[in-house]
Amino acid sequence: MYDSPIQSGDPMKSHFLLFLITLTLFLSASAQESNMAEKILADKRFEIIKEKALDLLSTGFNAGSGYQEVWIRDFNTFITYSLKVRPQEEVREVLLRFLYFQGFDGNIIDGYQQIGEDEHIDYYGRYERYDMPGYAFHKNTVETDQETSLIQAFYRYVESTGDKTILEEMINGKKAIDRLELAMEFLMKHRYNQTYGLIWGATTADWGDVQPGHPWGVKLDENSIPAIDIYDNAMFMIAIDNFLHLKGSGSDTRTWEKRHSDINKNVREHLWDREKQKFIPHVYINARAFPEVPDENVIYYHGGTAVAIEAGLLSKQEIEVSLAKMRQNVRDANAQSIGLTLYPTYPENSFMNKGMGPWSYQNGGDWTWFGGRMITALAKNGFIEEAYEELSPMVDRVITNDGFYEWYTVEGEPKGSGLFRGSAGVLLEAIEALEKWAKENE
Repeated sequence: MYDSPIQSGDPMKSHFLLFLITLTLFLSASAQESNMAEKILADKRFEIIKEKALDLLSTGFNAGSGYQEVWIRDFNTFITYSLKVRPQEEVREVLLRFLYFQGFDGNIIDGYQQIGEDEHIDYYGRYERYDMPGYAFHKNTVETDQETSLIQAFYRYVESTGDKTILEEMINGKKAIDRLELAMEFLMKHRYNQTYGLIWGATTADWGDVQPGHPWGVKLDENSIPAIDIYDNAMFMIAIDNFLHLKGSGSDTRTWEKRHSDINKNVREHLWDREKQKFIPHVYINARAFPEVPDENVIYYHGGTAVAIEAGLLSKQEIEVSLAKMRQNVRDANAQSIGLTLYPTYPENSFMNKGMGPWSYQNGGDWTWFGGRMITALAKNGFIEEAYEELSPMVDRVITNDGFYEWYTVEGEPKGSGLFRGSAGVLLEAIEALEKWAKENE
């Protein structure tokens, strides 16, 4: 009977066979990577998206065709690419202007816009300031991501331009870098819960900015229910990390290094469900916001999970499980992409705002604005084939509908602003991440 090299007991033959197996596997993997790289670099859709996106970003800084304001949470997601098509000095001024509106306590506004001399301002509490004539601003106090979005936007600006002088710019008696730290201190003083060691906001759906107990739902009031969620805390972790890079190492950064470490630990302890391998939607501080939902933890938050991966909160194995859950949710919902906000949705009448019914807006709408971030996170963590596959429907619908729509129904109907710059920004970033990998592995 014939003996294989391993069975024959010959060590030299055994080692040689193992070498051949290892070499074969290596060459096979390399060939697969090369094929994937060629596929990415040959995808003509990406050129169409890049051209359309940059054309859109060249036309302004407001969030989109349905919004007049420059919003910081949106601007943060396309500032890198605005710098490719708009003068750097112009982008710099748009960014710095947020610091001119900073509150004495360090809070950062949502957005601002230019107004005419006799223009009437009446949209959920817009205000004018004596020292900023010609502008009006507003702040959604339900959400807790304005401060973190601004710090991330400053980081993106400096990384893209190398212009660190922006951090030394004097704004109302303080350097810009000090005002960024003041913004983070605002969160620690006014939005930090000592019991859980995490920051809080009013209850919303995933990353959303609409609370359930009010017909409009964007202002903290007697109807607000404070809660801790993954999105706000992941954004804070990214902001702290970005601030530390901007500030540079030194004894005065150790406090923030510890806070970053503490939030990481506390997120894993209080928000990550180890058994279900998902993030808990809310840790309620006082009372539950959705008594009609017996077990809110059945709901999976896609957007917050994507930002958590960006913040480095999940291991590679946990990312793989998260993607599998998102894909299953898309199948169960008959949705278009993993940009699906959450699944299952909150039931009818959970929100007084009529735009927040099931499968609408932030309650089960499909948003490229966050789905694109998941694609980038996948690519940066080595899930190239999966990232490419999940990006396809997002790219296709831009081409089909000839626009970067704000969100889509699960049936694929485009909704909201048809020229939503945040969608353009995250798609450019996702494509760039894939093409970078492809060029390194072709």
